[in-house]
Formats: sequence, structure tokens, C-alpha cells
Amino acid sequence: MIHLTRLNGNPLVVNSDLIKYAESSPDTMLTLVNGEKIVVLESCEEVVNRTVAYRARVFGEAASWPQALPEVRGLSFTAEERPSRSEPNAECED
Repeated sequence: MIHLTRLNGNPLVVNSDLIKYAESSPDTMLTLVNGEKIVVLESCEEVVNRTVAYRARVFGEAASWPQALPEVRGLSFTAEERPSRSEPNAECED
């Protein structure tokens, strides 16, 4: 989610995954995948920069998530016991 500002100064948060495209004409208009249009104060470049920063943060946090997964599930593996990514997960088998 990225924080943007409507033309009237009201803040809003937009799910950047739903932005189909952004155009400047002269105001920045975002068209969402459902066809909804939102006009914002930020430039197209700023919308892109905020989207890239948001995705970088999400992927950065997700990069450490697999190591924490066994602990979240209540399991405890040492580094040697941890299954490799190539091994099938027995918990997921039917």
C-alpha cells in the first residue's frame, strides 16, 4: 500500500498492485485494474518511486520469512535439520 494525496489535500492509501497505469494530463491520474480512476497530487514518477520502495520493503521482509517459518509453526530445526528447498514438504502431502 502506498500513501498518496487527493487533489483536495486528503490523504489516501492505494494498493499499488491494483494500479493498471498512471498518466499525467496535467494532473496524475491512476487507473486501477477495475477501471476506477483516482487523481492525485503526486507525480507519476513519485507514484512509481513509492511503489518500488513499498515492493522493496515487502520483498526484503519476505526474504527473511522462510528462516522464521519453522518457528512460526511451532517447529524447531537446527540449520542441519532444516529441510532443503528441493525436498518435498511432508506436511503438505495429502
